[in-house]
Amino acid sequence: MTSLTQRSSGLVQRRTEASRNAAADKERGSDDEDYEPRQEEEDEKGDSKETRLTLMEEVLLLGLKDREGYTSFWNDCISSGLRGCMLIELALRGRLQLEACGMRRKSLLARKVICKSAAPTGDMLLDEALKHVKDTQPPETVQSWIELLSGETWNPLKLHYQLRNVRERLAKNLVEKGVLTTEKQNFLLFDMTTHPLTNDTIKQRLVKKVQESVLDKWVNDPGRFDKRVLALIFLAHSSDVLENAFAPLLDEQYDLAMKRVRLLLDLEPEAESTKANANELLWAVVAAFTK
Repeated sequence: MTSLTQRSSGLVQRRTEASRNAAADKERGSDDEDYEPRQEEEDEKGDSKETRLTLMEEVLLLGLKDREGYTSFWNDCISSGLRGCMLIELALRGRLQLEACGMRRKSLLARKVICKSAAPTGDMLLDEALKHVKDTQPPETVQSWIELLSGETWNPLKLHYQLRNVRERLAKNLVEKGVLTTEKQNFLLFDMTTHPLTNDTIKQRLVKKVQESVLDKWVNDPGRFDKRVLALIFLAHSSDVLENAFAPLLDEQYDLAMKRVRLLLDLEPEAESTKANANELLWAVVAAFTK
């Protein structure tokens, strides 16, 4: 009787162990099936973290000549464009916003920029701009901040707001991210530090993103646009570097792309800023450049 009991208990144990092994094999199998796509997702996330660029860096990268490593000497728009990028970047990160429009419905350009959160962003340029906005009383408008951060003011008491060496500092950020490298070039009378392109993949990905936004992935509704891509198109145009992204296109594609960019430029910022999920400060910067 005892041996029979032992035999039956051993059978139960073997069955239990077999069922556990089967369940484990099944679980491993399902893990193996999910492994590749999950790994791809993690790789994509890791890649995007390594090469995540700010709006300022994207606009500068579009403006830089790949081999020469500097922007056009004739481009006098990119300086103010980069300051506009900073304001929008801070707004998209939840650091800045416009004051309430009030009962009289102030226009976007008449409303002051206020600090929503003073938490550091981890980017020295952005944190410097954020500190200026936070510490300034009374607050200034978007147009004023673009001018002040660019140093375009006649008031000597406000010259300390100017952010200096912005292009060089952004280029160094891109060097640290492995997008650019640093070289010295001789221009007869002087030597200049340049930053030629070293990672063509990231530049091509950026150019493709801009092209697709107005071609294959065009949505005829600004509210459905990704806010970063929308801001990039407006500010690349304001910085006079958008043409560089469209240069490789065929004639028909180029004409279509520019036609759609013109549709965006013809939008009324005041009306767009009142729509659901719109970022008011983004449209205020657009208004400052397109007014």
